[in-house]
Amino acid sequence: MTDNRSFEIVHDTELPATPERVWEAVTGGTPAWMFPTDQWPDVKTVQEYPTHLVSRMEGPDGWFNQLEHVLEPLEDNRARLHYVHSGVFADNWDEQYDGASRHTEFYLHTLGQYLAHFDGRPVVFTDIQGPAASQSPEGFERLRRALGVESARQGSPVDVELDGVGRLSGEVDFSNQHFLGIRTKDAMYRFFGRNAWGAPVGMTVHDFSGSGDSTATARAWGGFLGQVYA
Repeated sequence: MTDNRSFEIVHDTELPATPERVWEAVTGGTPAWMFPTDQWPDVKTVQEYPTHLVSRMEGPDGWFNQLEHVLEPLEDNRARLHYVHSGVFADNWDEQYDGASRHTEFYLHTLGQYLAHFDGRPVVFTDIQGPAASQSPEGFERLRRALGVESARQGSPVDVELDGVGRLSGEVDFSNQHFLGIRTKDAMYRFFGRNAWGAPVGMTVHDFSGSGDSTATARAWGGFLGQVYA
């Protein structure tokens, strides 16, 4: 690469939906599995429905951020996704690359969970950030202990009563050192150990119940995180 600030993150995965459904999820449906992107000032430099999409943002001094999705239909209403995230990091290259590549794995896993269990259902999205105290080295471990899943692996059941939040009953669908996913019959809960990259621990709630209230969800989980890191 000519620019030592440049990066490229490549991820290949199979998804439990047709290319048409994946296309819908990565264009109009991002709040259901990642976060809202409808306000991004990106340009679709390639838009070949439903197999090839390239979205790009550009800025001063050669900065850019680009997402490429290449979709191939498979048998049994599945699709193969070739995903490439490329661009320029302004600083802290190693740390930013590590964080972005690990987030990519988690987000694309969550995309698969959405397509398998909630595809097409209306969603209420909520983003909650932990307090500054969660940035400590053991910040994410503290959260896992509070959730009762410190040793849980993918597929482990979860059934816990959380102060101020209520009962959380479902299963762990993703678990590693920095990320945790819990899926219930009506929601996906994503937990981000961003303390590893100098930021607060965070979480998102993707509520498909039909009665979600983002303000109430943020208040309840914000209060819970405040207790965890008090």
